[in-house]
Amino acid sequence: QVQLVESGGGLVQAGGSLRLSCAASGRTFSSYAMGWFRQVPGKEREFVAAITRSGGTTYYADSVKGRFTISRDNAKNLVYLQMNSLKPEDTAVYYCAADRFPTATQLFRGTKYDYWGQGTQVTVSL
Repeated sequence: QVQLVESGGGLVQAGGSLRLSCAASGRTFSSYAMGWFRQVPGKEREFVAAITRSGGTTYYADSVKGRFTISRDNAKNLVYLQMNSLKPEDTAVYYCAADRFPTATQLFRGTKYDYWGQGTQVTVSL
């Protein structure tokens, strides 16, 4: 079983930046594809970004492309989400997820992931 713990959320004004971190337990982190999702109350969980096992390929939702950057440090079992130029519509609970058996396809689907963190709240004010 893998445990994921997010950190770095908080309150920020529009146009500001936040850096989210996700720490993973276990010795097989480098074999997982990793993703970030977000969810607003009353709405379905939304794909934000994903990264392959080696970090060589990244994917982004159109709504965050050019503003958010996903990265990973396999030596430290960490994945990051750098969020710049934040907008009020970015307000959500952000979740880190791990895919134990990546196929390098359909990483935008939440059902593909095996483990999820507890989430961290990001609030962007006007």
